[in-house]
Amino acid sequence: MRYEIMRYERIRNLRIDRGYTQKQVAEYLNIKQNTYSQYEIGVLNYPLDAVGKLADLYGVSVDYLLNRTDIKEPYPKK
Repeated sequence: MRYEIMRYERIRNLRIDRGYTQKQVAEYLNIKQNTYSQYEIGVLNYPLDAVGKLADLYGVSVDYLLNRTDIKEPYPKK
């Protein structure tokens, strides 16, 4: 379980750094707060569309959210 929590640590940290509550982010994603909480702690996997929306919300790349890179900047859109 600890691995799953660490896996989504960046998403949680970005939310906290931006001053958002779980409820605010859940509303942005159009889901229940409890569902978002389960995503954040690794009980449920984020759907792909939610990861994309979170990347847009925080102005970072999907790869950054998923710990695949340390570069925050999103890729340019074609």
